[in-house]
Amino acid sequence: MELPLRTQPHPQQEQGCARASSSSCCPRQEIQIHGTICVGKKRSQGTQLLVEEYKEKLGHYCDVEDTLIKSNPKLTSDVKVQIEAEDASMMQQLKAEDFVVVLDENGKDVISEQIADLIGDAGNTGSSRLTFCIGGPYGLGIQVRERADATIRLSSLVLNHQVALIVLMEQLYRAWTIIKGQKYHH
Repeated sequence: MELPLRTQPHPQQEQGCARASSSSCCPRQEIQIHGTICVGKKRSQGTQLLVEEYKEKLGHYCDVEDTLIKSNPKLTSDVKVQIEAEDASMMQQLKAEDFVVVLDENGKDVISEQIADLIGDAGNTGSSRLTFCIGGPYGLGIQVRERADATIRLSSLVLNHQVALIVLMEQLYRAWTIIKGQKYHH
């Protein structure tokens, strides 16, 4: 299922409501857990500090699970085998009830308000867990791509997995402040 992504401002901004989750303004069932599954090597200390900072901020809105999948688990020089092994590892982490969003350089361009919409739309599917998948140096495998409910890109630039994770975490925090009508996004 591919979600239609909004191209206009979020309804909360148009209507000026105090809480986008109020039933009179923007009805939605809220996601309880955000998951991130990222392929890569051990994170730098700076990256881990920023991830922890955003997990703490996001903790005011939902639980956050952060999983790091080992890059190239079979220690092979064969790119196809590497992608397939990472794909299998990532699929093991996904749950049947997950609403899966793949971050991919060929995904749809999104703005912050659309990520807020994505969170709300995912909640309205009955999923309680929204999981974002970030691939390794060669991208994501076919199983994860086929499992995706939506495919987005954070930038027209190709981003290192650590940079992509930091940008994603900040955008998830920004999205929740948009949903809740809080002052952060201008």
